[in-house]
Amino acid sequence: MEAYSLPAPGEGTEALANRWLQEVGRRFEAGFENRLVIGLSDRDLDLDLSTARSRLNLANILDGASQMSVKVLVVGPPPGLDAERNRRLADLSAAFGDVTTRRKHVFVDTFTPLLAHEQWRHDLASNGGTPGQAGYGLVAWLVLHRGWFQWLEVPAPE
Repeated sequence: MEAYSLPAPGEGTEALANRWLQEVGRRFEAGFENRLVIGLSDRDLDLDLSTARSRLNLANILDGASQMSVKVLVVGPPPGLDAERNRRLADLSAAFGDVTTRRKHVFVDTFTPLLAHEQWRHDLASNGGTPGQAGYGLVAWLVLHRGWFQWLEVPAPE
């Protein structure tokens, strides 16, 4: 198993949709089972993309992956501390979840379970609005317990 991390700070779904195929094309090998993890952010809110456009960008990536028989795990964007932004992000996260599950890929919702989570909010407040060790631990727990084994198509340990 080989893993490659390819984040691009400040990138929204439109830029990701434009570059993902070139990036995976450099790394995926014929004859191997290739999988893709996409961690989404709230960046589309800053770029003033409509929810419909964000949804379409993700759909295009997922459709391309499906054509290549690549199973995708999509990790949705987590909430922040700004209540108004979170209201907008709730719609975006729900749209990401809908488009992912309709295309039979695995979606991990981080927004809903973390929105009012005391430890998450404390960690964000203590780290200038970004997660620290505790916050990343909570996201990792959600991924592991709400999608990881399903995406790998193996039984979850008991």
